[in-house]
Amino acid sequence: MSLPKSLEEAIVQAQAATQAAIADGYARLQVELVFPELKVLPVAQQFLPPFESLEHKLRVYFPDAGAAALARRDWGEKPYAIRGISDLKAEIQPDEELILFVEPSSVEVQAVEQLCQEAVDRTVVLLNPRMEDVATIGIGYAGRQLRERFLNTFESCYYVRPLEGAVLFRAYPSPWQVWLEKSEDYELIAEEPQKPVGEVLDRILFGSSSDDASEATPPPRRGMLSSLQQFLRALSQ
Repeated sequence: MSLPKSLEEAIVQAQAATQAAIADGYARLQVELVFPELKVLPVAQQFLPPFESLEHKLRVYFPDAGAAALARRDWGEKPYAIRGISDLKAEIQPDEELILFVEPSSVEVQAVEQLCQEAVDRTVVLLNPRMEDVATIGIGYAGRQLRERFLNTFESCYYVRPLEGAVLFRAYPSPWQVWLEKSEDYELIAEEPQKPVGEVLDRILFGSSSDDASEATPPPRRGMLSSLQQFLRALSQ
């Protein structure tokens, strides 16, 4: 799968990657479109259509009652439940098969974990989660246990994040990929079985940049990123 040329294309890719992972038996999935100032409500609305055929077997959670009420207002009548994580009617029902959490944060991490335990073997998808806030969950034993017990059980089936002159990308079933900006396009420079972070990612990018040391001035950032910025500006209106 190639890099998306727009936010709309990224959402379509995320839908396909999620469906493929579910078909292969994954029950806990994570979708992340890591763009600054991204409004997640319209993204969730565009992401959901392939799964709406489940009707009442689908449940959508937002971090709070206000966000859930806004979604119900903007999306109109839906055959599935749209609730805040702490709503009175937030319990997962016996016939529900797919649970989508929209942008849960570290503040809600314990409630999300509890609901996932109630979901048992049903499919759970996290859309743009923000549950890794070190200031909230900590970096000591408790934070490490939370990651091992819960956060690390989710398979990242779709991930796209623009970096400085590069893009970190993953669309299931493909491996993690690093794309480097070249003139007006992007070149695939590395594939990894696990998400490259920290020194691993630095080594990939530094090695690539050293190969192109003759290019003293980086090319202007155009192509995919400028197109995505246009979509992000449109969503923020």
